[in-house]
Order: sequence, then structure tokens, then C-alpha cells
Amino acid sequence: MASFSKFGNDLYSGKRSIDFVGRRRLWYAISAVLVLIALVGPWLRGGYEFGIEFRGGSEFTVSQVSSLDQTIATDTVNEVAPGSNPRVSTLGQDSVRVQTDELDKTQTASVQDALATAYDVPVDDVTTSFIGATWGADITTQAIRGLVIFLVLVAIFMAIYFRTWKMAAAALIALLHDLIITAGVYGLTGLEITPAAVIGLLTILGYSLYDTVVVFDKIRENTSNLGERGTQTFGEMVNLAINQTLVRSINTSIVAALPVASILIIGSFVLGASTLRDISLALLIGIIVGTYSTIFVAAPLYVQFREKEAKIVKHDARVTADRKRAAQSSVSA
Repeated sequence: MASFSKFGNDLYSGKRSIDFVGRRRLWYAISAVLVLIALVGPWLRGGYEFGIEFRGGSEFTVSQVSSLDQTIATDTVNEVAPGSNPRVSTLGQDSVRVQTDELDKTQTASVQDALATAYDVPVDDVTTSFIGATWGADITTQAIRGLVIFLVLVAIFMAIYFRTWKMAAAALIALLHDLIITAGVYGLTGLEITPAAVIGLLTILGYSLYDTVVVFDKIRENTSNLGERGTQTFGEMVNLAINQTLVRSINTSIVAALPVASILIIGSFVLGASTLRDISLALLIGIIVGTYSTIFVAAPLYVQFREKEAKIVKHDARVTADRKRAAQSSVSA
């Protein structure tokens, strides 16, 4: 612990430095590969699996079962309602959930009776629900609209708070980076995208934004005297800010990830609560990816967006010239 504390102090004071800005092409390449996999991978395996709330359909929950054998439900539904594409999962230790394409009232009653017989439970222990395709389409539209509004508000907030659109642009690119990779994990693993997962996605975007604001605030503090006599180039000032906030970002991420991981494990393996699993998985992935994007994507992008400005070019040229004169003086001495 003491060595980690000393490591953090060395990063903050500048005694030790990790070259995040100078190696930005490497970080960009890693991010590009991850984004490409997240975009292409899900479609290679057949696309995203959306929950019943988005696609619409019928749902049956069989409670108080003595066996959690999912093939019983699959075979039963296929026999009673052929072509209904049943999707079976377990809920907790004594319930089975079956989701199908949209069924009419007659088919719904038949499937309900067949499931009760197959699992040897009373018909009252087989609950049914129905979600229309129109309602699912409305939910999808609202989710997309909410995401767009969120991103627009983020851009306006960042531009006003930091007084530059370039920070807002870098933050938005990092947010999209997080969203694509997190959604890609769902697509690659075949997990359903449910409203709970969408809530988790929006939540991690907020977390990523918070982490980015912390780093950008330190960048603004370090570069506030740009144009005055100084010994660091603009890129070095930004790199120092990233190093100074690195330990804080890691600690914050660990503290945030531990309870989320606990919810994921307990919700998935102990309680069998799919809602807890969906939202906590999105949060856990987002926390990890959000921390990465703030350090390796957003801050280096900001440098790249501004390094060609006349004011910064002039400042960096003066710092470089001062270093050359200092080096020549030391050699002469």
C-alpha cells in the first residue's frame, strides 16, 4: 500500500510519468480494434438479441417447479405452438421463464396448460403476460431518443463548462466508444438487451462523463497559464494532468466496480434476478471501459484537436527553443 501511495505521489509530482499522449496512436489502434470487434462480431453471430420488451411477444413463468430442465419447456412449447421460437431461462431456484413470439388467446391458453402438465404444477402457477409489437417499437424509439437527448445535453454542458467545443467533442467520442463496446459485449455473448440493460448503458455513460470531467478539469488547471513562461509543452501539460488523476481514476473505478460485481454475482447466481444481472453487467463493463476511454482516448484526442492552434504552436516552439538554449549552455559550461 505504501509503495502504491508513493507511486501515486511520484505521478502527481512529475517524478514518474506514463506517456499517455505520446503513445496515443497505440491507444487509438487498441480502441479501433475493440470497436471493430464490437460492431462486426454481433452481426457475424446473427445480430443482437433483444428482450421481449423490445420485440414484443408472449411470456410464461412457471413457478414452484421441481426440475429446472429447460428442454422440457422448449419441447412442450414447440409441440403446442410450432414456430413460436421459444426462449427459455431460469429464474431463481424454482422458476422457469419462457418467451415466445406473439401468440393468440387460444395458443396462450394451450401453452399455459401444457407447461403446467409438463412441470406437474397447478395451472395457477403458470403466469402469462403479453407485450405487443407496437409497444416494443415505442420502447425502442424512446430509448434511442433518450440516448440522443443525453448526448446533446452532454455536448452543450461540456462546451459551456470548459469554454471549448473541442473538449466536448473528445468527451462525446469517448462516450460513443464506451457505448459501442458495452453493447458489443451483449451482442458477442448473446445476452438479451432489455430495458434494464439500456438503463445500465445510460448510467455508465454518466459515470464515464464524470471521470472525463475530473481529468479535463485538471487539464484546464494545468494549461491555464498557457502562453506564459513555462518549461512544458501543451502535450506535456495534458499528460501530467492525466498522470496526476490516474490513481484517483483507478481507485474510483475499483470502488465503483466492487459493489456492482457483487450485485451481478448475487443477482445472477444466487437470486436468479435477470433485471439485476442486466443492469449490473452493463454497469460493470461500462465502468471498466469508461475508465480506459477517459485516460487513453478522451485526453489524447483533446491534445490532437488543439495542437495545431497558433497559440499552442507558438508556446511549444518557445519551450523547445528554451530547452535547446539550456542544453547548449550546459555543454559550453
